Amino acid sequence: MVCELHNLMGSCEIHNLRPETLQLPMPDHRRHRGAHPQDKQLFKSDQLPALRQAVSDLSWLLSHRYAVNSSLKLVGDRYNLTERQRLAIARAACSDDQQEYRRRTECPLEQIRGKQIVIDGFNIIITIEAALSGGVVVLCRDGCIRDLSSVHGSYRNVSETENAIRLIGEFLESENPESVLWLLDQPVSNSGRLAQRLRDLAELRNWPWAVEVVMNPDRTIQDSQLITITSDSIVLDGVSQWVNLGRDLIQSFQPDIWLIDLQS
Repeated sequence: MVCELHNLMGSCEIHNLRPETLQLPMPDHRRHRGAHPQDKQLFKSDQLPALRQAVSDLSWLLSHRYAVNSSLKLVGDRYNLTERQRLAIARAACSDDQQEYRRRTECPLEQIRGKQIVIDGFNIIITIEAALSGGVVVLCRDGCIRDLSSVHGSYRNVSETENAIRLIGEFLESENPESVLWLLDQPVSNSGRLAQRLRDLAELRNWPWAVEVVMNPDRTIQDSQLITITSDSIVLDGVSQWVNLGRDLIQSFQPDIWLIDLQS
């Protein structure tokens, strides 16, 4: 398999892997961020061995600096994957260097006690919304749990939004950080409304939160040098300390979530 991949790929150079930006057909407009109609077939148990092997193959290509888009097409075509399955393996895969760096910089949850932390707001909220609403969430090669939602520049509240924020807040409160800075993407529509919901809940619960809507949260997070809560692949590769709160929180829901393990 390795020789075949190498011969087919030639000598392309890798681009930044941002599986969060992969385009999918327009999502449906239900009031939940749950499963899509075909997910039961696409991610049933007999599909998982091929998906795990696809993650392994894609990770090998990324580790050898092959281009992301052509690598994903090669692997997806080899295993005859649908667009949604390709999104899942793209979010689950990472290069060996990325995996090693993320493991080295990950901190245990209890390390946020008494510390200032920064949160990649849309990233964590959407993942928890998806888990609560019965959507597929994926245990990835780097140990993060990621959802398969696609915001495409527009965020809308769903039925699980309030509960997702409350659960995140209570999980954080149990570890008593000194302060929490939430960052939301200004270009995403409705980011201002979500920011106000976060502020209102923080005031109600007396949580030490600040919420900012900024043009480039990724860069702001990386420049802050604070302990970061995110599972975004680009952000993770540019921070010196991060906490895998999404995984810890979602795993506390079991067995009430639809978690598929695509670690290869």
